[in-house]
Amino acid sequence: MPRVAEDRPAAEPSSPDQKERYRRILRAAAGHGAAKGLERVQMLDVARDAGVAIATLYRYFPSKTHLFTALMRAQVEQLADLSVQPVPGESADEGIARLLVRAGRDLLRTPLLAHAMMQSNNATVAQTPSAGVTQAFLDLMLEAGGIADPTAHDLRLLRLLEQAWYGILISTLNGHISLAQMDDDTQLMCRLLLRDR
Repeated sequence: MPRVAEDRPAAEPSSPDQKERYRRILRAAAGHGAAKGLERVQMLDVARDAGVAIATLYRYFPSKTHLFTALMRAQVEQLADLSVQPVPGESADEGIARLLVRAGRDLLRTPLLAHAMMQSNNATVAQTPSAGVTQAFLDLMLEAGGIADPTAHDLRLLRLLEQAWYGILISTLNGHISLAQMDDDTQLMCRLLLRDR
């Protein structure tokens, strides 16, 4: 499991120039992660390719783990830019399955990067339970399922769905199941877990 740097607050970009530097860093990290995987990515290479000083990179991202968790969060936010609202007549489990299948397919286009982001997100959440992409992903599932006023039980089911979905992704990344099986397993998981909601 990757190390998480000492917990210190990362700087948040506020000006347009800072936001552009931040985006360049994420793009450079995505390129390196897709080509090399987490362990072989060097922060100095990311800074160089993003055209920023290494101190700037570390100001926004105290470690590689923070960097790749932020990249995963950005990818989840990009899903939100696409319409995840339920199709008329679609049940909650169908809408959420549609979202998870699309997200899984998007992630697995670049297997090394997917692994780097998932590994980093898991390490960050283990270190700081409020960190990671869980809330953003939960919000997307609620929207995709058309669940406007979730109960505590709904939230528990969605937490279980997210955990099971990560397991399905890891099985696919490790070559234990095919992409088609990933899609089928995701749809079955959603039907089974949400049938009593």
